[in-house]
Amino acid sequence: MNQRDVLSIQWVAQRKAESAGPTPDVPTRADIDSKYKWRLEDMYSSLEAWDKEAQEVRDFTSRLLALKGKVTESPETLLSALRLQDAIGERLARLYAFARMRRDEDNANATYQALTDKATALLVKTEEARSYFVPEVLAMDESTLRQWVQENADLSLYRFVIDEILREKPHVLSASEEQILAAMGEVGDAPSQIFTMFNNADMRFPKVRDEDGNEVELTHGRYIQFLESRKREVREAAFRAMYETYGKHRNTLAAIYGSSVKKDAFYARVRRYPSAREMALFSDDVPVSVYDNLIKTVHEALPALHKYLALRKRVLGLEELHLYDLYTPIVAEVDMKVPYEDAVETVLEAVSVLGEDYRKTAEDGIKRGGWVDVYETRGKTSGAYSWGAYGVHPYILLNYRDTLDNMFTLAHELGHAMHTHYSHSAQPYVYASYTIFVAEVASTLNENLLLHHLLEQTDDPKQRAYLLNHQLETIRGTVFRQTMFAEFEKLTHAHVEAGEALTPEWLCDTYYQLNEQFFGAVCMVDKDIALEWSRIPHFYTPFYVYKYATGLSAATALAQKILNDGQEAVERYIAFLKSGGSDHPIPLLRQAGVDMESPQPVRDTLALFSQRVDELAELIDRA
Repeated sequence: MNQRDVLSIQWVAQRKAESAGPTPDVPTRADIDSKYKWRLEDMYSSLEAWDKEAQEVRDFTSRLLALKGKVTESPETLLSALRLQDAIGERLARLYAFARMRRDEDNANATYQALTDKATALLVKTEEARSYFVPEVLAMDESTLRQWVQENADLSLYRFVIDEILREKPHVLSASEEQILAAMGEVGDAPSQIFTMFNNADMRFPKVRDEDGNEVELTHGRYIQFLESRKREVREAAFRAMYETYGKHRNTLAAIYGSSVKKDAFYARVRRYPSAREMALFSDDVPVSVYDNLIKTVHEALPALHKYLALRKRVLGLEELHLYDLYTPIVAEVDMKVPYEDAVETVLEAVSVLGEDYRKTAEDGIKRGGWVDVYETRGKTSGAYSWGAYGVHPYILLNYRDTLDNMFTLAHELGHAMHTHYSHSAQPYVYASYTIFVAEVASTLNENLLLHHLLEQTDDPKQRAYLLNHQLETIRGTVFRQTMFAEFEKLTHAHVEAGEALTPEWLCDTYYQLNEQFFGAVCMVDKDIALEWSRIPHFYTPFYVYKYATGLSAATALAQKILNDGQEAVERYIAFLKSGGSDHPIPLLRQAGVDMESPQPVRDTLALFSQRVDELAELIDRA
């Protein structure tokens, strides 16, 4: 039970939940049929039931506090403390998930704002209560501790947990210092909470004209739809309106983000890490070289990106390619509208290669199990994610619109949900939570399988070109774009750690220069893009966006093994899904069949990108 596990949400890249076909007004939640809503009642039937379990957490926490100073008296007291932490963690994760997901239905709902605050406060209190545990364990003789684990069958379950505690020894403070840090948890989470409320509940955008000339309110969920418009004036108007709105708040947003980075630097400093980045990677036991190799490898492959951008510019017939021209399909003749029910059936067919159990479980969950919240409503959190609490089925939040891209979002989030299902089914609570590093493999592997299925189903050169364009956009958005985000995070944190301030000017200049490096060889880099950093929620969970790029690369490799090697590869993959958090991500992936310490999976993915650009160009030229 720790704050990182409880707050672990698998957010998909922002563009994935934003797509086409807006109505003039955003519907309210009451306007949506119940079959398109998730069933949070499966966690708690009422607020009274939530309050009752919250009291159980307080009772367990009191029992855990009573063991303070006694944890290492015997194997039995150590085991009792570990089991109490599991009991608290399981309930607390469910309490927090319910509160946050209720709030995500409508961020302006005061009842669920308050419930989320209450859950966060409870989380901080329990973290404070257990803060003595790790220092007490580390004060014990290590050989005796290992002997207890070796000789006590019940304690042996916690071998990996105890190994992790010992690995963290250089970064653990005294019991009193850990208590202070735990008490600061709610304050530390403040920048993220403030940004979430400002971005989702308070931000209002102007109306812009759609392709039919109707004035439509710009929202987070409609922004990319407008950028996908075939009419350039629609794309440009949405782009200008979005960043003009954020620009009005640049000082506030810089202060919020700057506070978040300072918080990261503070925790790294007091825990004796060389940097916030190394602290963030330590929990997964991922070498910094993996992060740096990703940035280096992507920069080496920028000519392939520029080749794709040049193709886009040529096909669109533009004298100048602007950043607001990067999302409109370049195979405009194919109009692939995908209603939600059709998307469900297609995704289920695509993932059937993973076995009958995988498909049947997914089908039951989506169609009858109350897993998915489908459509955008007023106040609903933008984007898409999957979240699950142990002992309850997984959940998926979408803001679905009838596009190919949104069908891929469904496949992506289903990958997360099925990972949660298998992990929770196979692992005890203590190892049921998996890290985002491996989560992004499960999600993007499903996207790979969906693309393969769709390509197999069509002989139409135009449809094939459209699908190849989609794959190119996925790699551009997930590998190139997320790596650019990762490089921005590296620069912002290094700037603060060097004693400098994150002013709006510095943030905008730095972000603009990165866009120049990635896109400037072919694109006109519009000055408005300098403000994009201010609207990215990912930056409030530091140093995790790189995992989208590594995850897609690993998934591409594993998908090829599944499609080429069949049942043996499927069995290894399902075993990987069932492994949960029972080991660090790199060895788990190595057992599944891919080595992420090597830059080769990223190189192979980018080589595939270059190959697909050539294939798309040939199809377009033949048309």
